[in-house]
Amino acid sequence: MALLGEEIARLDARLKQMESKLNRAHKANPVSVRLATIPGVGPITALALATEIDPAAFESGRHLAAWAGLTPREHSTGGKQRMGEISRAGNERLRALLVLGATSVIKVAERPGNTLATEWLLKLLRRRPRKVAAVALANKNGSYRWAMMMSGEAYRRAPAAGVS
Repeated sequence: MALLGEEIARLDARLKQMESKLNRAHKANPVSVRLATIPGVGPITALALATEIDPAAFESGRHLAAWAGLTPREHSTGGKQRMGEISRAGNERLRALLVLGATSVIKVAERPGNTLATEWLLKLLRRRPRKVAAVALANKNGSYRWAMMMSGEAYRRAPAAGVS
């Protein structure tokens, strides 16, 4: 048991070193710092977005979301449009980070008196399951991320539901 305790202490120390290295890299990257102001985007996600995505390679935020695999596949036939599951194209780790961030926003948005719940998100949560809403929110936020990376502007929060 003593050996296991020593191993846990060693791993904890190593985790703290890695976390401080990650935070230094995040704070040194201005794009990462700007992206971290978006709800649901923390230092890890912001740094991953800033280092792995060249926004000039995409025509729009929609193209970025499609590249990340956050857009639904189309199964259309006979003039009837049917949208299926997400395509899961692109970087799996980035997609997981974006959906996880959207899930955390939804968790907070469902609490009374929150400031993250937009009218769009609340309506979506009434119609769809939470996981589907999380992917939709991650997809929608792709355009914000792309625009912020292209223009260099700061995030402007959408008005909360019920606020005029």
